[in-house]
Amino acid sequence: MEKKKLVSRAEIKQFIKENDLKSVEDIQNVLNDLFAETLQEMLEAELDTTLGYEKNDVQNKRTSNRRNGHSTKTVRSEFGEIDIQIPRDREGEHDPLIVKKHQKNVTGIEDQVLALYAKGVSTRDIQDHLEHLYGIEVSPTLISNITNKIMPMVKEWQNRPLQKIYAAVFLDAIHFKVKQDGQIVNKAAYMVIGIDLDGNKDVLGIWIGENESAKFWLTVLNELRNRGVQDILIVCVDNLTGFSEAISACYPDAEIQKCIVHQVRNSIRYVSYKDVKKITAALKTIYTASSEPAACEELNQFEATWGDKYPLIVRSWRNNWAEISTFFKYPPEIRKIIYTTNMIESYHRQLRKVTKGKSIFPTDEALLKMLYMATQDVLKRWTGRVQNWGQILLQLSIYFPDKVKAHLR
Repeated sequence: MEKKKLVSRAEIKQFIKENDLKSVEDIQNVLNDLFAETLQEMLEAELDTTLGYEKNDVQNKRTSNRRNGHSTKTVRSEFGEIDIQIPRDREGEHDPLIVKKHQKNVTGIEDQVLALYAKGVSTRDIQDHLEHLYGIEVSPTLISNITNKIMPMVKEWQNRPLQKIYAAVFLDAIHFKVKQDGQIVNKAAYMVIGIDLDGNKDVLGIWIGENESAKFWLTVLNELRNRGVQDILIVCVDNLTGFSEAISACYPDAEIQKCIVHQVRNSIRYVSYKDVKKITAALKTIYTASSEPAACEELNQFEATWGDKYPLIVRSWRNNWAEISTFFKYPPEIRKIIYTTNMIESYHRQLRKVTKGKSIFPTDEALLKMLYMATQDVLKRWTGRVQNWGQILLQLSIYFPDKVKAHLR
């Protein structure tokens, strides 16, 4: 199975050109430099924790102690030997823990804090883990400072250029509790997953906002346009009011598919307990029909049987029919992908596993930081293309000839 690339081939070529890479040794040297820069940032964060303030942050300085230059140290990592600058303090109170005094080998330590944090391990457990494995005692503040160093990476990822066209895009949000102005409020984490014309899945971005609304989704969609997404073939969404209008405002030619699972769930809300199984079975005959005319017949039959008792269900299906029934025009391979938002909900379940230990996040940034790191962990497991993508792409080229055939050349 083909492994998913974390960067595009064009980006790799540009990286090779910029760094003049001509041999395996050149690659090793570049990785060595990248690790050295990361470790250096961790060391600086550690001194920030000891002093209680960041460099040049005079307003928050509450100590007479201050920075006092650096001393050079050579250590061995998985990428070879590197020279690092150990930050010092004027009063000699700083006792480095990331790279201890006289420590010459840092193999295996470099990613421990970030990797554990990405898996949702609590600060307390990260402390215990580092102490057990390496004899390192770290404070919660230090762990926070280390993980904060990834925020520039988060911003770079969130603003990276995207593909010009996506075959399918899935939009959904999950909700978390976050502290804000001394209160605990509900916040929505807006997520977008895209399948490009090569059949590769990717998380296009994460946005933290107030409770889910079509207005905020419009902001998200405009940002996708600003990052280079010129067109989307099919957009898969839940039944949020105003969603379709927001999509049409940004991508007027996109097909909209409302999630069947959400539609059924919303329908069941109107049903008494004794009728749930019967209603669920009757609705299934609609969305599993072989064609849209057959599905319309099943909907008519449902109305004849249940319309008097549950008129709101019938009204909901008929009002949403144009965007519920989109998938009927496509063959089974495409239907399977688009008729529910299962793809993004599966991604959400993986995020929930990571965040379940955090009932409340202190800030929006803390929430975004954990979701980003968990997402990077998920993306490592998204290998290969969507199943049967070659056949799917040929079918899409028939339905969207002007947009897809250029990609086939």
